[in-house]
Amino acid sequence: MRILKRTFLFVLPLLLFGSSVPRSIEVNVYKAPEFIEENPVKNVCVSEEELKLYNLITEYRKQKKLPKIPLSKSLTFVAQTHSKDLMENKPTGECNMHSWSNKGKWTSCCYTPDHKQSQCMWNKPSELTSYKSTGFEISYYYSKDVKAEGALESWKQSKGHNPVIINSGIWKDYKWNAIGIGIYKNYATVWFGTEVDKEEVAVKCK
Repeated sequence: MRILKRTFLFVLPLLLFGSSVPRSIEVNVYKAPEFIEENPVKNVCVSEEELKLYNLITEYRKQKKLPKIPLSKSLTFVAQTHSKDLMENKPTGECNMHSWSNKGKWTSCCYTPDHKQSQCMWNKPSELTSYKSTGFEISYYYSKDVKAEGALESWKQSKGHNPVIINSGIWKDYKWNAIGIGIYKNYATVWFGTEVDKEEVAVKCK
C-alpha cells in the first residue's frame, strides 16, 4: 500500500505585502466575524500523541538553544478544531490544508496558492477564542494515523516549515509566546503566536 504524506506552511505576510507583519495586518480592512462561545477553551487538553509532539518540538528547539514555548489552550483549541475539520471535510481541488470547511462556526475558505484567503487563516484564533494575536500554522497529512515523530521529521526536512519551528530565516525576529498542537487521525496542525495566551497552559487529558 502506498503511504502518502503532505505538509503545508502558511506563507509569511512579509512575502505577500513587502512590509512588516504588524503593518500589513493593520492596513487590512478585513474583520473576522465573532464566533466565540463562552470560554470555549475551558476544557481543552492534549492527547498523549499531541503532548509527545509538543515535547519533541520543545527538545528540538532546545538543541538550537531556543526557549520552550508555552502550550497554549487557545491555539491548541484552534489546532484541534482544524485538524478534525480537515479530516472530516477534506479540502479538494486547489484548496490546500490551510482551508476551512463550511461545516462549523467559523469563516470558511478555500486556501489557494495565491494566498488570497490569507486573512481567513490568520484570524482563526480571534474568531474561535479570546486570543487576539495573528496565528501562523504548519500542517501535515499522513495516509495512516499521524505519529508525532513522523510529523516533526517531515517538518524538519522542509525548507518552509523548519524555519518556523526554530525561528530562522525570515522568522528569526519572531518570538513565539504560544503554541498549539492538534492531531486528529491523518492530520496534524501546529499553530504559533507571538502573544502570550491569558488562558492556563494546556495539560494532558486525564
